[in-house]
Amino acid sequence: MRVAMIGAGYVGLVSGACFADFGHIVTCVDTVAAKIEALKAGQIPIFEPGLAEIVANNVKAERLFFTTSLAEAVAEADAVFIAVGTPSRRGDGHADLSYVYQAARDIAGAIGRYTVVVTKSTVPVGTGDEVERIIRETRPDAEFAVVSNPEFLREGAAIADFKRPDRILVGSEDERARQVMTELYRPLYLNQAPLLFTTRRTAELTKYAANAFLATKITFINEIADLCEQVGGNVQDVARGIGLDNRIGSKFLHAGPGYGGSCFPKDTLALIKTAQDHGAPIRIVETVVAVNDQRKRAMARKVIAALGGSVRGRTVGVLGLTFKPNTDDMRDAPSIAIITALQDAGARIRAHDPEGVEQARLVLDNVDYVDSPYQAADGADALVIVTEWDAFRALDLRRIHALMARPVVVDLRNIYRPDEMAAIGFSYSSVGRENSAG
Repeated sequence: MRVAMIGAGYVGLVSGACFADFGHIVTCVDTVAAKIEALKAGQIPIFEPGLAEIVANNVKAERLFFTTSLAEAVAEADAVFIAVGTPSRRGDGHADLSYVYQAARDIAGAIGRYTVVVTKSTVPVGTGDEVERIIRETRPDAEFAVVSNPEFLREGAAIADFKRPDRILVGSEDERARQVMTELYRPLYLNQAPLLFTTRRTAELTKYAANAFLATKITFINEIADLCEQVGGNVQDVARGIGLDNRIGSKFLHAGPGYGGSCFPKDTLALIKTAQDHGAPIRIVETVVAVNDQRKRAMARKVIAALGGSVRGRTVGVLGLTFKPNTDDMRDAPSIAIITALQDAGARIRAHDPEGVEQARLVLDNVDYVDSPYQAADGADALVIVTEWDAFRALDLRRIHALMARPVVVDLRNIYRPDEMAAIGFSYSSVGRENSAG
């Protein structure tokens, strides 16, 4: 089948490359000419494990193409995916749908035959109705159907998530469109990945509901971690104890500095606004957002407390800047609020991240970026682990201890064991566990 992917960002590029890997002919479209030229030259604008190889292989096989010409890509396409950004709108938190609606207008002018127009972007309930209205108004004679097909990709594991999904969600009541979507995903369906058909509005809401529920699990275990610190419990044991219950499950029960990234922050806000607009407020999600926002700066206070109540004039080494490992994404990363709060309190920041430094430079000023964890620790009064990159899991702790001005470690991801850190001589703080003094 021929596929046009409007938007060559994270979702569009991963989805387009994976569809091409299935054997479909895919053209990714983007308005940024420099990005398209870079992709044609084999330069991938994002860090995602395995993506560069898939793109290169399918470009070579002439199944994956890149262009700035939407009309050219759409004219012969069986399915056109809208995979543009839907950031939070400034001022009110609603999803900004201007890029989606502009894509719909552009698609309407380029449709050449029956086409399935698929919203891949995360959009509020009713967006598909408006996309359909825009296309119908622009091209009354066009043959098309609008389908919702939300993505469920985790950054850092997106290729595996696309090729081995828990489910494929398709929102459409149009039988012809359902047949097209079934054929498009046939390679996955043969491997028994559940293909779930719903109404379009149900599919749109399901994506938001899933992300809000996961954000709630993260926030819940973080609050349990706070309670553990007060009563002498161990949050990791609590998480294991409840996670082994099949009704709950173990995923997203890892205490830390709060959620971030491109999805959870904006999607929870958008769901809240949608619910309020329809007179059905979701109080649980409202609280989740408020607690998560407060938690990030609370982690900075945890660092300050570990240094005796003041960081003024102190050097704090930070390990990990991206919101999670195996990505270069800094959007709403906890490190931003933590570092900013420490700087506000007078600390000097020295930071290392395996992939996120260039993106971090765009959002964090007055930070000394270094090339290794050991450079971050050298002369530091405290070392803070913010992102759980694999490279931080087996550090030479005795070398770290020797390099630091003061052996204070604040582990916001619970990578290390308190007794082992104390034996080396660290004053060690973690999340939801007993602290240790070296």
